Amino acid sequence: MLGALINKDRPLQDVPASVILCLVMALALQLFWHSQQEVVEAQAEDLPAPMSVNAYKMVSLNEPVAMSKLLNLWLQAFDNQPGLSLSFHQLDYVRITMWLDAIMALDPRGSYPMLVAASVYGRVTDKQRQRIMMDYIYKKFNEDPNRHWRWLAHAATVAKHSLNDMDLALEYARALAEKATAKHVPYWARDMHFILLEEMGEVETARVLVGALIESGEITDLYELNFLSEKIRELDEKSTK
Repeated sequence: MLGALINKDRPLQDVPASVILCLVMALALQLFWHSQQEVVEAQAEDLPAPMSVNAYKMVSLNEPVAMSKLLNLWLQAFDNQPGLSLSFHQLDYVRITMWLDAIMALDPRGSYPMLVAASVYGRVTDKQRQRIMMDYIYKKFNEDPNRHWRWLAHAATVAKHSLNDMDLALEYARALAEKATAKHVPYWARDMHFILLEEMGEVETARVLVGALIESGEITDLYELNFLSEKIRELDEKSTK
């Protein structure tokens, strides 16, 4: 009997009018307060400049390779910020190259920075930003041609097809021929400039260069010799026509 009396709900009429008035006023004040607040909008953060390489080594307790991998992940995730997703067109590409340099300095044997420069940031549909990435690849190629040749070959293709800049593509291709001289560099990469000269209508120039290369005796690979011999034949036919 006592429990039933305790659990019995009191009717609304038993609540004092002053309490109801206070509750209504509190609700009205809360609604008014919320109406006066500014709408919070997600704002994109600018890509900051990286710290020095030595600073990252200290933070990582002298584990630079592990730190480079963490920075790789952080940089690639930077376009996804709380409340919004940035386009690559909104990123500062000069700052990106600074981060790629820092990451590569922490892990000199890693190739991931070159990969993202060529295949991620270099694929943006913005010619100015593409040029920044291709120039960055060219700079890193010049630092170590026999290691970074594949990325410059990619840059030459981008310059030709995406930037529609045959002169730039030829500059990259000539650098490949002159500086990427290790045996592991395939002949198709070293001989790209002949193909580009031909496509630019410089048939005679290409024919002379190919002939001189064959006669120099520098080419010992049978497949490359066959390729160049066939190219001479094709260029001779075009010169005759």
